[in-house]
Amino acid sequence: MADPALAGTGVTYDAHADRAPDGHPETYPPAPCVRCGRPVRFRIGGRPSHLGGWCVPAAADAPATAPVQAAADQATAASAVVPAAPPATVPAPVPGTAPAAESVLGDQAPAVGAAAVVDQAPAIPAAAPAPAAPHRAGPAPSTPSARFRAEYAGTGRPLAFYLDMITSAVEEALEEHGGDTEAATAALEKKAIPNGMDLFDKTRVGAVYEHTVYPERLEFLSKKSRNGADDIWEGRHKWENAPLMAALKAGTLAEIAVDVLDTNAAYCSALKTHLPIGALQHRPDGGWDPKRAGIYLLPKRPAWDHPHLPDPIGNRHEAGPVLLDEATVRLLIRCHKLGLTEAPHITEAWTSGATEGMLEKFRRVLTQARENAIHDGDTVTEKYVKAIYAKFASTIGESAFNRDLRRPDWMHIIRSQAFANLWYKSQRAHKAGLTIVALRGTDELHITGGEWRKASGGVFEEGRLTTQMKLKDQYTLPRTSTRSA
Repeated sequence: MADPALAGTGVTYDAHADRAPDGHPETYPPAPCVRCGRPVRFRIGGRPSHLGGWCVPAAADAPATAPVQAAADQATAASAVVPAAPPATVPAPVPGTAPAAESVLGDQAPAVGAAAVVDQAPAIPAAAPAPAAPHRAGPAPSTPSARFRAEYAGTGRPLAFYLDMITSAVEEALEEHGGDTEAATAALEKKAIPNGMDLFDKTRVGAVYEHTVYPERLEFLSKKSRNGADDIWEGRHKWENAPLMAALKAGTLAEIAVDVLDTNAAYCSALKTHLPIGALQHRPDGGWDPKRAGIYLLPKRPAWDHPHLPDPIGNRHEAGPVLLDEATVRLLIRCHKLGLTEAPHITEAWTSGATEGMLEKFRRVLTQARENAIHDGDTVTEKYVKAIYAKFASTIGESAFNRDLRRPDWMHIIRSQAFANLWYKSQRAHKAGLTIVALRGTDELHITGGEWRKASGGVFEEGRLTTQMKLKDQYTLPRTSTRSA
């Protein structure tokens, strides 16, 4: 199908790049893309073009209706016959008044207070209608809302700038390895930590809060040995429905079919969590403040008397005090509000002022890039994005591979948020009448007893997006599980 954006160029859009005899995409000296003008080394139909549909013309986001276009045409015609007016003189500022804001701001324009400065751009005619998107396999990526786009105004850069940081790295890796996707993926995974930190830092430009990068190290947040662990108790799941298993073993329950559901990008979703901004301060009187976040000491774990629902803080049952992070404590408070357990009794706390938006822009960029990659069938970018969020979560504690950020409290909170998100899914399934068979790690939910797909009246939407669940495996009990390929 001809692409309207390429009208007059003789280029026909093709989902596949021009390829060398070995089947890999052919590379050429950099040349301006015929769609967006950015340098590119690949060709489609013999002309420079970005692969995978990443390149979007500037007019793609501008709505254009017939009346607006007609008004623009009239304005253009008028400008052709009306002589240009002489430049207006700028009056001197009146004493006691503030000078007018400049009409053009640089990428690094600082925000004034908590409010972002808005560019005073000159009025321009309405853009032409966006070209029709070429057909691609896979689910359509979600279009960022106006609010989503506006959140990036404070950084002085559009969302496309951050997405381009990812796609440019992928294109460079493919070029360096002659289109070999496996070699390019391996190279990108090695760069995931520094590239991810660079992306995170750039999404923090214009942020209201300046977070502490290397706070004073607290003893209970320090590893006891090189390969050991610290004292924080994460709500790790390795749970089975004991009464169900006992009934199956006794033969009082017939054989059941179990579906294993998989959470998509669990650690990416867990980046949306309440994180402490500064260094943790000791609060000897304990208590919990929703405007703060950190680590909490409980004299004992809250009792859990629901055998058909997993314990929200995992399987550990040691007696005595426990140190829990923010995400786990908030989960316990939620369980208390649901009438499932007592409120957590907090005797001491180490907290700082909190925000749920610390990693939100970073998370949304990664989510959008992942959705685009799934839509385009771009496995290289998908694996690269996965490496960024997974290694970010695992190396911001005590890691020799990440020297840019040392926040073990963040690491525990993010990982615990992933466990908490899976618990929330199990509670939704239980409330919908399904039986929870088991919970594993951050992403596996084993269920039986009914339909789980929302399209068929169930509770979960099926798919590969972060808001969806996919079927990972099926097996029967009490027979031995047979894993699918």
